Amino acid sequence: MAEFENKKFDYVIVGGGSAGCVVASRLSERSRNNVLLLEAGEDFLPGNEPMEIRDTFAGTAHSNPRFTWLGQTVAWGPRPSNAPDTRKRVRYAQGRVIGGGSSVNGMISIRGVPTDYDGWVERGAKGWGWEDVLPYFKKQETDVDFDGPLHGQDGPMAVRRIFEDRWPGFTKGFVEAAREDGWNDLKDKNAVFGDGYFPIAVANREGRRTSTATAYLTREVRARPNFDILGEARVEKVLFSETQATGVRVHRHGEVFDIQANEVIVSSGALHSPALLLRSGVGPAGELNARNINVVADRAGVGKNLMEHPGVNFGCYMKKGSRLPPELRLPMYAGMRWSSGVEGCPAGDMYMIPMNKSFWHAVGERVGLMMLWVNKSYSTGEVRLHADDPMGMPDVDFNMCSDERDLERLKIGTRFMAKLCEKQGLQEKLHDVFPISYSDRARRYAVYNISNKFQTWIGGQSMDLSGPLRRWVIRNFISDGLTVRDILEDDQTMTEWIHKTVLGHYHASCTNRMGAPDDPGAVTDPSAKVYGVKGLRVADASIMPAVPCANTNFPTIMVGEKVAGTILAEG
Repeated sequence: MAEFENKKFDYVIVGGGSAGCVVASRLSERSRNNVLLLEAGEDFLPGNEPMEIRDTFAGTAHSNPRFTWLGQTVAWGPRPSNAPDTRKRVRYAQGRVIGGGSSVNGMISIRGVPTDYDGWVERGAKGWGWEDVLPYFKKQETDVDFDGPLHGQDGPMAVRRIFEDRWPGFTKGFVEAAREDGWNDLKDKNAVFGDGYFPIAVANREGRRTSTATAYLTREVRARPNFDILGEARVEKVLFSETQATGVRVHRHGEVFDIQANEVIVSSGALHSPALLLRSGVGPAGELNARNINVVADRAGVGKNLMEHPGVNFGCYMKKGSRLPPELRLPMYAGMRWSSGVEGCPAGDMYMIPMNKSFWHAVGERVGLMMLWVNKSYSTGEVRLHADDPMGMPDVDFNMCSDERDLERLKIGTRFMAKLCEKQGLQEKLHDVFPISYSDRARRYAVYNISNKFQTWIGGQSMDLSGPLRRWVIRNFISDGLTVRDILEDDQTMTEWIHKTVLGHYHASCTNRMGAPDDPGAVTDPSAKVYGVKGLRVADASIMPAVPCANTNFPTIMVGEKVAGTILAEG
């Protein structure tokens, strides 16, 4: 790749995901900036994406190994305290394609609540309070449903909602149950921050996904003479001269070559950004020395403080009239934010959303999900390099429910979820509510391929034939035989079920968190510059000091907008 080796760029951005596309687009708006965006996955021109990427049913792309990191596995539950670690590692389908997570995710567009960002300031991220970040949330969006001082009207990301008159039956039943229980309609979750239910906003334009690739990397942007994109380019490490970043080493199609840069901006996500820093010699000195990596900067926080939204799910067999109709593809239409009341936990710390199609296949078309998660979590895990393969997938341990407050609130939420399922509004829409256990067999069937499509078609037809056959399929393939009554009647059974089945929602964050200069766990300063080196920043969800009360895609886009704005303001 001589055309890249023989040229020095002002900015090389590593990762074309939810933040990286934003940073690249904004920095290249200034014609004197020479900008290169490197993406490990495939690059597609807007309008030429494969069907799976355009599809607004997220499971189509999310389950396809072509667009996600092969071999990426994680441990979800809490680490055992005084025993060998026997936790199962399970597949983590993280986006590996232009647009990153925004090209494969559920497209939910939510900002969180003001206390999230004011809390970031309290953790040392000066200049990242609610009033500081709101302009960048507005800058990124065009909200087609709501206007006013909290909404943007001319940003690249189209945001829309599908309202109640078009909701599928399962979603209508969920909202009717919430009304029966006395909850209010917030209508606009991005401007009203109390407890209640609401139609969810999604990044969607004319029935197609709006990713940061389609929104920020338009054909006009790509035509800029000062801007280049290189897909299928895996970055091994950031190159340094002493503590000055000078470029990156790239692997592409069997070639290995170096690219020079005045500044490197790492935007590879909360799992791969810390791994890249570690491979480059920025991280805890003890871990780097153990892997024979030369220490450029001893930063103890790299890869630590990994956060997510821990959750558990109930499944249900939806009656035929309650399933997702053919004219609708989105799986989620309404959600609910509420407060646990647990001492020390803020308002809006819990979240629940019905999913009208649990998987891409025929069984998934019949099984709806009640998805519950802790919206304001406290458990933290870590990302490390594998000792035998630093260039391979990072070793990811979410360590969920290691903080008792998270476990306690999942128990409260599980009881609340069971209560809602007993309401008439939901009872009329479904059969056979059961706790999801995600057996190995169910996980295998979640992978998108022809064999699974055929086998799950048979399973789906069998579920429709009779109640006993349906319950046999559920018991043996989905729930592992556990019932809702089992977990409600015995606290130890509920604890074991939560520890076994707790999972995240692809909201990994905080592994290179921002903080004050005197904070030994901070990796970047509030301008996203990495402490201890020069010419290196991080711009993605990894710099968040704490995971917000939100699906992280829109907050991550905001991070990209704000970091780009900071760089441009510096001159």
